Amino acid sequence: MKLIPEQQINLYCYDNIMKYLTSIIDNNTFPNKVIFYGQKGIGKSTIAYHIINYIFSKNEDNNYDLNNFRINEENRSFNLIINKSHPNFFHISLKDEKKNIEISQIREMILFCNKSSFDNRNKIILIDNAEYLNKSSSNSLLKILEDENPNLFFILVHNSRKHILE
Repeated sequence: MKLIPEQQINLYCYDNIMKYLTSIIDNNTFPNKVIFYGQKGIGKSTIAYHIINYIFSKNEDNNYDLNNFRINEENRSFNLIINKSHPNFFHISLKDEKKNIEISQIREMILFCNKSSFDNRNKIILIDNAEYLNKSSSNSLLKILEDENPNLFFILVHNSRKHILE
């Protein structure tokens, strides 16, 4: 049975990392660009979704339960992400049967970045399997990453067993 990171309600074994990341979020020192790097299957995407839920749910009912490292299943942002309809969240990953993350996915993400956010809140882009960015996709992504936008956050998840383009 394959675990689906965006549906993982509980976070295991990352207590200290989650406490640290949420503290820098609360202190407004969380960087706009973050990369989670490590072997496939250790929970990088899961912790990314927990961080995303923590950020989005701060001012919502049924917000993130930091004491138990748990996403509340009744949380609005969680359900919007599960249903792929959150207005301030964009997810890029390797599509089925494809060898690389395509330039069209990056172009769609750039359009998302150029639109104003819903309720003037933060926008988050999650790029899972960043090692599958090809040269064209990487170059297009680099242009948007270089822009300064304090309300736009990028989280990249990279499998350390595969090379990522410089």
